Amino acid sequence: MAILVDEKTRVLVQGITGKQGMLHTEQMLRYGTRIVAGVTPGKGGSTIVGVPVYNTVAEAVDKHPEINTSIVFVPAPYAPDAVYEALDAGIKKVVVITEHIPVHETIEFVRYALSKQAVIIGPNTPGVISPGKSKVGIMPGEYFKPGNVGVVSRSGTLTYEVSLRLLASGFGVSTAVGIGGDPVTGLSFEDVYELFARDDETRLVVLVGEIGGTKEERFAEYYAKLSSKKPVVAFIAGKSAPPGRKMGHAGAIVFGSEGSYESKVNALRRSGIYVAQSLREIAEIVARVLSTPR
Repeated sequence: MAILVDEKTRVLVQGITGKQGMLHTEQMLRYGTRIVAGVTPGKGGSTIVGVPVYNTVAEAVDKHPEINTSIVFVPAPYAPDAVYEALDAGIKKVVVITEHIPVHETIEFVRYALSKQAVIIGPNTPGVISPGKSKVGIMPGEYFKPGNVGVVSRSGTLTYEVSLRLLASGFGVSTAVGIGGDPVTGLSFEDVYELFARDDETRLVVLVGEIGGTKEERFAEYYAKLSSKKPVVAFIAGKSAPPGRKMGHAGAIVFGSEGSYESKVNALRRSGIYVAQSLREIAEIVARVLSTPR
């Protein structure tokens, strides 16, 4: 098993004729992802790396009704409209790679997706990968090998780093999900954990958080109330970040004690979650936990 994407995933690329759209379409195809169509208004009838291009999502879905997932490489001013177009065409999973989308616009299309029983992954996400099955994102596929560790992260780069370190220690990944680095995202840590909890292949979850916001504290509160749970190993980036300064991601900023490294680590530990002090320690804790008889 895997979560969110697998061998049955059939992908539409929105913004396929742009520089990033073309580059990552070619890389996803090379990985083995089933990309069946692309969309760029005004470029319908053309072909990009063997993938047919349509003017609208509706046209693409009409010609390829097997499409069940879209990945959006559309620039920020136009990305919300691209998401609405995918949702209105009936696509139930939309991976939004685009960053710098205004928060109020994200709130609106995430709410609209919920009304359509659809899932938004992102925005500002590296995407999602189930190693050996499908990659719908921009991550380097060679860093991810099949295994029984689920990864959920706010950071693209740290997602790659954690997976590579797990791989070096002999552990593979069931699915890695980048929920996105913006303050508002379609999926929460709780949403992804619930999917991993139902996935027989996943024995343990690695959660990669960072300073800013309260997503990790909310997850800790949720996890503490579960009667049955899979082990979680967490790492929080930004331990040395100065208060009041934005650190890369739009959501990674600390005001006062809210969203601080200490508040997140303390909340996670109180809920029974293992907290690694360094990236290297993640694999050490994973090895210790997985070697413990269930």
